[in-house]
Amino acid sequence: MKDASLADTSAGLLDRRRFALTLPLLAASVASPQTASAATASPQGKAPIITHHRTRTVDGIKIFYREAGPADAPVVLLLHGFPTSSHMFRNLIPELADRYHVIAPDYPGYGQSDMPDRTKFSYTFDRFGELVDGLLVQLGVTRYAMYVMDYGAPVGWRLALKHPESVTALIVQNGNAYEEGLKEFWNPIKAYWSDHSDEHRRALYVLVTPETTKFQYTDGVSDVSRVAPDNWVHDQALLDRPGNAEIQMDLFYDYRTNLPLYPAVQAYFRKQQPSTLIVWGKNDKIFPADGAYPYKRDLPNVEFHLIDTGHFALEDKADEMVPLIRDFLSRKVAT
Repeated sequence: MKDASLADTSAGLLDRRRFALTLPLLAASVASPQTASAATASPQGKAPIITHHRTRTVDGIKIFYREAGPADAPVVLLLHGFPTSSHMFRNLIPELADRYHVIAPDYPGYGQSDMPDRTKFSYTFDRFGELVDGLLVQLGVTRYAMYVMDYGAPVGWRLALKHPESVTALIVQNGNAYEEGLKEFWNPIKAYWSDHSDEHRRALYVLVTPETTKFQYTDGVSDVSRVAPDNWVHDQALLDRPGNAEIQMDLFYDYRTNLPLYPAVQAYFRKQQPSTLIVWGKNDKIFPADGAYPYKRDLPNVEFHLIDTGHFALEDKADEMVPLIRDFLSRKVAT
């Protein structure tokens, strides 16, 4: 009986302690709406940013895009590179959408957009520019700052040449507008441009292998643990879709059409002097820093930052890049 009494006493003490521990939770559950809202807000006191995943049909092609931020805020258009999609901006979008209306589309054959048969659809940078422009028209967007990276640069330059009055600012991250930026990595692609031969086309299939996809995320990165392996797994799964490799070969060949545009793009820089921020991964072998410096010739007021990382700089150095981007936009894009 004595042991039973001690057990009952211990159980009672335990119950009282549990009740005491639950008091803060009970208090929170009956708190005022303001208190409850504060309890569920982010650590910075802001409500979490919601990114919407949407599609629009443009010229018969379903275009997927990510969208976040106030509908009446200044627009920031995010244009992705190869071999990824708007997925590359998934972490940047919430960092901007408290003050800006952020839109990040996928080109056809990438991400969640349609992948039409290449025998019925022209996979060209001209076509990508037309479709992104058509998406913006549908969304009622007439002015926007552009973040261009890799393939996003030739898509963005086509928009800027067509609508120079629409571009409020430029953020350039490893996106080329000068031939100085096409170094050794491009030699096999240039060989394909020279003759469009099957032999040179076959030599480029290495660029859509898992090893190369991973290389794009990890080369030039000093601490690879900072880069989520989900990136190359996600991208490779989409590259491995039946027919996608041939689409990529078509685009490698069409990239040659960007070079004749460079003089017009550079003339646009000189004439319009768009406010420009460069945040460039300086260890990138695909678009090395050789392609970043020439912007200074045509944009004397460019804000220039070389970041100690590789091709997909945001995956490694967002902690350095986001403050630079937010500061730039706050000064150069009217709110």
